[in-house]
Amino acid sequence: MSRLSRRLVVLTAAAALTVTASASVLTRSPADAAVTLPPTHAKFDYQIGGAYTPPAGVQVVTRDRTAAPAAGLYNICYVNAFQVQPGEEGQWDSDLLLRDAKGNVVIDQDWGEALLDVRTSDKRNRVAAKVNGWIDGCAAKGYKAIEPDNYDSYTRSKNLLTAAQAKGYLTLLATHAHSKSLAIAQKNTVELAGDRQAVGLDFAVAEECGQYNECGDYVDAFGNNVIVIEYTNKGRTTACSQYGSTLTIVQRDVDVSVPGDSGYVRKTC
Repeated sequence: MSRLSRRLVVLTAAAALTVTASASVLTRSPADAAVTLPPTHAKFDYQIGGAYTPPAGVQVVTRDRTAAPAAGLYNICYVNAFQVQPGEEGQWDSDLLLRDAKGNVVIDQDWGEALLDVRTSDKRNRVAAKVNGWIDGCAAKGYKAIEPDNYDSYTRSKNLLTAAQAKGYLTLLATHAHSKSLAIAQKNTVELAGDRQAVGLDFAVAEECGQYNECGDYVDAFGNNVIVIEYTNKGRTTACSQYGSTLTIVQRDVDVSVPGDSGYVRKTC
């Protein structure tokens, strides 16, 4: 199962937006390809815990990078960009795993995931090279956008990582995604939403902004190009009451399970 962040960050890009009936097209300089943003105020399903047939009427789906996109829909490709999936530490060079002063790998305790070390330009480039390979795979499968998770990992790094380092690394991913005509989201990390243009982010994927009264901060940075994922009835009710007519909003269970599982939840406004 893919790692699921509990908070979210907004994304955008320094570019002009033109709106079509179903989606927005972000126009860039002649050297860059245009990217297509997700349609706003759309019916959405978050399927990073396992792919299944989308419910009727769904227009936008997020799936893990290992899964195939849903036919005929706008598909967002989830990549765990700042941390390592449990059990996959051996797939990374040892020095790219963040270590404390005692040499111990720094772990996100909530999810059992090692943090990646993006403290130097060399390491940021090496980490980005691997993750950009995943982004290439998303493009080859037909995805339209990338959701790079754990932008906020610096807040769990025992003060070893900084926001500036996280932004520098994510800028590398954004530049590469755009070269593949893929839009790229800011996942959580609302405190960095104001830097969306400098980083090159196009839209936001915000977990629990209703629960934490942060949806307006994402809207300030990204307009209506915000996808809201809530995990409680209270969070969904709050988000729907404030932004149900403008934003894409869904409630899922925290394990992002599939239909038929006992804990499966999917609700909308």
